[in-house]
Amino acid sequence: MLVVGDLAGLRFAPTLRIAAAIGRARAIAIAGNHDGPNPAQLLAEVAGQPGVADRFTRSLITRYDAFAAAVTGGGAVLGGYDCHNVGPPDDRVSVVVGRPLSLGGPRLTFAGFLAARFGIASMQQSAQRLCDAVDAAEAERIVFLAHNGPTGLGASRSDIWGCDFRAAEGDWGDPDLEVAVRHAQRSGRRVLAVVAGHMHRALRGGGERIARVERDGVVYVNAAQVPRITRSGRHHVRLEIDGDAVQATDVWVPA
Repeated sequence: MLVVGDLAGLRFAPTLRIAAAIGRARAIAIAGNHDGPNPAQLLAEVAGQPGVADRFTRSLITRYDAFAAAVTGGGAVLGGYDCHNVGPPDDRVSVVVGRPLSLGGPRLTFAGFLAARFGIASMQQSAQRLCDAVDAAEAERIVFLAHNGPTGLGASRSDIWGCDFRAAEGDWGDPDLEVAVRHAQRSGRRVLAVVAGHMHRALRGGGERIARVERDGVVYVNAAQVPRITRSGRHHVRLEIDGDAVQATDVWVPA
């Protein structure tokens, strides 16, 4: 199971309970921007005030560590800037995990936390760390797991990671993730899929976001169905891999 983050909004106690449940499954997870920052820090980042946001770095580290302990307590994995090799040796896939807590867009958000926990001080360093994770992959076939998707897939509000909260719209993907995907392809790896979320499928002002795109042989999936739990059940995306073929299908599991 791959978990793209943002488990319970900004309610940290429910987030930890869901994280603990994930920890009992065979899962690889990444923390979303709602899985550690407190509301004041998140507001400061959204408002473009990193100096204010960085005042909360110590508390964010504490909350992130609690989140990590909940996820990993049952044997699941919390990733970030790393690679996890899954499957038998003759059918292995490497899962490269992107930048935790991403808010999307061109700016490196939660910079104080990224510097303290991962030694990342710039978007360029973030991209290089992700490329290093690609180079560490044991398998030729790669799946990227991220909180937010990469740039390069469209700049209209309804595009898979397009901006729906600004009149000018724009591409709100992660530029460091796009660099890593291109690096993997240039290195001769077979990038099967990029699975992420963050940008809700339901658009502000109405309409639905494109949730699946295939580009240059890569299947990109935005799994951010919000709310995820409805009368129809719990929303999941089934990712089926058969050799180099990938199929992504929405699935509603009865609650």
